[in-house]
Amino acid sequence: MSAASRGLVARLRFLSSGPRVPFPLHRSFSVESLVDAGEYSLAGGGCGDGRVIEAKPGVMAPNSRRTGAIAVKCGMTALWDKWGARIPITVLWLDDNTVSQVKTVEKEGIFALQIGAGQKKEKHLTKPEVGHFRAQGVPLKRKLKEFPVTEDALLPVGTSITVRHFVPGQFVDVTGITKGKGFQGGMKRWGFSGMPASHGASLSHRSIGSTGQRDAPGKVFKGKKMPGHMGDKQCTVKNVWVYKIDPARNLMWVKGQVPGAEGNFVFIKDAVYKKPDVSLLPFPTHFAPEGEETSDLEPLVADLGDVDPFMAAD
Repeated sequence: MSAASRGLVARLRFLSSGPRVPFPLHRSFSVESLVDAGEYSLAGGGCGDGRVIEAKPGVMAPNSRRTGAIAVKCGMTALWDKWGARIPITVLWLDDNTVSQVKTVEKEGIFALQIGAGQKKEKHLTKPEVGHFRAQGVPLKRKLKEFPVTEDALLPVGTSITVRHFVPGQFVDVTGITKGKGFQGGMKRWGFSGMPASHGASLSHRSIGSTGQRDAPGKVFKGKKMPGHMGDKQCTVKNVWVYKIDPARNLMWVKGQVPGAEGNFVFIKDAVYKKPDVSLLPFPTHFAPEGEETSDLEPLVADLGDVDPFMAAD
């Protein structure tokens, strides 16, 4: 059978199968949305499998899992609390976080939300990427990240995730790509003490020393700490304390350092070990009241209460 005949048979089988969503069989690439949001979306937002997802506040259960957010690391500074204790601070900017895709167990086998951050021009994206955004009916995004969630924490496509998704005083886990250091020796990479600086040591002051045994086993074990490429790896800093948020500028101040250089993307989610109080967190996210002006909101600072300020700053 020729290739043309096989193509014709495949087309006939496609047309003779059961009812399908009436997508066009041939369509040139364009900036128009592939799906008419008014024709296929459900009340409050749908995910394509008949599930209705409503954008409304809910009650967070102890086993509920909220979505995370994507932030840009702006740099580090220092702040002083009302007791005069100095707190090292990293400033993070949540740049236009939006839900760009909803994944469910029925279709993808998992409950998850894909979050997009930033903006990007169409000429800087591939055609499959542009098609993905057009099909979901969301603006073109610079960075995408999928966060697993529970079923009760699903949000409709297009929902905005602001800095008020987090609460001052809670703990979060921050994931990012560490700064690349290139090829480094054992002393810098692993903290080895090196060899003697005198007493006959020649050209081996920063050497790591022996790396194996004798004839048995006669090899260097895998995973041995040796010189090599340092940094440029994914790292998660756990239990980072949220000191302050600024809803007007969508900024977050967190205590201590987070992975990555200035301008890099980091991923923020609720801490796994130091879980926040579920009664204080907006669930599944913060929904701004109608008529609220974000530019008029004042920054929110963590309330330390009766906690020793020096214990909080450690």
